[in-house]
Amino acid sequence: MTKNPIKGSTEDIELATRPRKRERKRSDVIADALKDYIAQKGLRPGERLPQEAELITLLGASKGTVREALKSMETQGLIATRTGPGGGAFIDTVSEGRAVELLANYFFFKDLSIRDIYELRILLEPEMAAACIGHLNEDDYERLEEVMTWYASHPQSIEEARQQRLKELEFHLVLVELCPNPLLSFMCRFMIDLLMNLTVCKKIYDQPNTELRETGRNYQFRLIEALRKADGETARAVTYQHMCAAQRLMEEQEAVVENRFLKSGNIDLPRDLPPSAELRALSGIATKH
Repeated sequence: MTKNPIKGSTEDIELATRPRKRERKRSDVIADALKDYIAQKGLRPGERLPQEAELITLLGASKGTVREALKSMETQGLIATRTGPGGGAFIDTVSEGRAVELLANYFFFKDLSIRDIYELRILLEPEMAAACIGHLNEDDYERLEEVMTWYASHPQSIEEARQQRLKELEFHLVLVELCPNPLLSFMCRFMIDLLMNLTVCKKIYDQPNTELRETGRNYQFRLIEALRKADGETARAVTYQHMCAAQRLMEEQEAVVENRFLKSGNIDLPRDLPPSAELRALSGIATKH
């Protein structure tokens, strides 16, 4: 081994300069161990974890560390804690809505665009639609057709235009609900949720768009027909065409809306709607850099 008479061996120098791994918090280690324990024991929602005092003894950890681990798991939606007689930590289920909310928080500062969302919808929703074949009954078809009645005619107000667009997306949420593939279902649900809540989409929904509404209904009628015939290839093709057309129309409307607001110099609301008292209050806060 090469020796440096002043600084020691080359191996010593490499060890000294190598970035040290940050040690994990004990509470995180305990939380992971509890997850493994739940899986190992096959515990189901509603079943109880060992009591706090027992965990402290078993794990050789402080009360604060055990509570921090349990709080972390509760925040993740894996357990629910109850106080009082018969209380403790119980296995819980992460609802789909909660999972979507958490994932949406991750993308909060990612500047997602309409194109980003539709590029994924174009890939996944045709498969999701085809996967629904054989899983719809007559009540499901009637439910889809009932949703479509909400946007059968031209909207008479901004509020009706917004409601129609959300109902058009609800049509796809019905299919998401009926899709037998839970991962595919969740991903499609997440993208639809983004379209319902993305700021630029909300602006677009305030602007009546006859082509977007009529084109969407036409594709939906064709999709229902393909689903009734159990024609997977047609269901894929129709949904693909629908997503491509929707992307084009949404991006065209996005350009119109953004140009309108840039010219108006107004705050981030349609000109015919007054800003809320809350937004007026927030607008007065000086931005710090």
